[in-house]
Parts: sequence; C-alpha cells; structure tokens
Amino acid sequence: MTADPALSSEVFQGCTEMAAAFRKAAKSRQREHRERSQPGFRKHLGLLEKKKDYKLRADDYRKKQEYLRALRKKALEKNPDEFYYKMTRVKLQDGVHIIKETKEEVTPEQLKLMRTQDVKYIEMKRVAEAKKIERLKSELHLLDFQGKQQNKHVFFFDTKKEVEQFDVATHLQTAPELVDRVFNRPRIETLQKEKVKGVTNQTGLKRIAKERQKQYNCLTQRIEREKKLFVIAQKIQTRKDLMDKTQKVKVKKETVNSPAIYKFQSRRKR
Repeated sequence: MTADPALSSEVFQGCTEMAAAFRKAAKSRQREHRERSQPGFRKHLGLLEKKKDYKLRADDYRKKQEYLRALRKKALEKNPDEFYYKMTRVKLQDGVHIIKETKEEVTPEQLKLMRTQDVKYIEMKRVAEAKKIERLKSELHLLDFQGKQQNKHVFFFDTKKEVEQFDVATHLQTAPELVDRVFNRPRIETLQKEKVKGVTNQTGLKRIAKERQKQYNCLTQRIEREKKLFVIAQKIQTRKDLMDKTQKVKVKKETVNSPAIYKFQSRRKR
C-alpha cells in the first residue's frame, strides 16, 4: 500500500501553519522583555547606556574619524601651485581663510520691485514723485532748509577800525533779534510804520517752525524716493537691453546707486 505524495505535502503544510500559529499565540502571552535600568549604587554615573545608544555614539565616532582621515589625505596630496577661482574672493587672516565682503549691487527693495513691476509703472511713480517735489519746493522756497543758512553775506571795509566797530544789526538797519533770519527780516523803519502781521508769540512761532520742519522732512524723503525709483527704472531698462544679442562689453559694474554700463557694438540697421 503506497501513500499519495500530494496528500502528504498538504498534511505537512498544514502542520507547519499550525505550528506557526501556536508560536505566535505563545509570544503574545509571554512576558515583555525589558532592559534593566542603572543599579541604585551607580545612579551617580547617569543613565545606563543601551546598545542603541552605543550604536549611535559609535557611528558618530567612525564618521568623524573618516572625515579627519580624508582631511589628512587632502593635506598630504595638496599641490601648492594649484589655483582655484575662489582664491580671488578669499584672503588669509591669522591663518584662517576669510571670504572678502563684496559690495552690494542690488538692495532687497530694488530686487522686489524689479521682479514684480515693469519700467512703465516705475516711471509713472517717479514722475508723480517729481511733481510732488516741485509743488513742495514752490511752497517752501527752501529759504531755511534744515535750519541752516545756505548762503553767506560778506561785508567789505577799508580800515581795521571799521571792522572793529562793525555791528550787523546797525548795518542792516534791523532789530538784533532778526539778524539770524534769512527771510522776513524787515527794517526798523518798516516795523515802526506798519503793524506786525501774523503770529508774534513764542509758542505760535515754535509751532510754525515745527510744521515747516515737518514739510522739509517730507520733501527730503520724496527726493530720496524719486532718486531710488530713477535708479530702479535704469536697472530694469539695462536688463531689458541685455536681452539683445548684439556683442557688448561691460564698462562699469552695477552698484546700489547706479546701474551697470555696457558698450554695445555699433551695428548698421536697415
């Protein structure tokens, strides 16, 4: 009597699956294995290092040793006559290589405007600022800009005695309090004949001077803004011109306050 081979293999496979199921069931009920902690008499040494901690520490140590070995090899094989382009931007200071500080060519504000706006928009804003500047200049006249006298009044005399006896208020025929003014400096005759118009008390004068200084500060800010917009418009136009395939040579580098200057090859156009 002979056994069927197919039946025997099926029985063997079933027994194997049953044994695996018993092993899984036994593992689910077995006690969880935990690594012991640091004994009480060794608490002063800190946490007990486990295998996973040692593995991390050992890998880090090997990585550092490999890095040091590679650096030693690079130093031994270094060619003193070898040239790198980075040498033009690096200087040696106290045995340490320091990258030279390069001058800023474009500010973040300029870069943002050049990426988001076009020449027409920048030019429109610049023209609007220029008109506001002209209007402010016509109102203020720039007579006492920043509270300083811009011009000098020179008096000429023939003798030293006249220089020693010279008095500015007497010579200008005005009050001594009005000598420092560069505008609205009436003579004594005018003050005697006509009535003083406008604010005369000290508080009012200070308020007017404060308002005037505020307007001058606004004018200064608008002038600076107009200059910045002009530079940005020039830089955008320069980048637009560079898209031309005509042969060109850079004459001057770009800076924060001026665009780059290029010399294009002259070409006859039909």
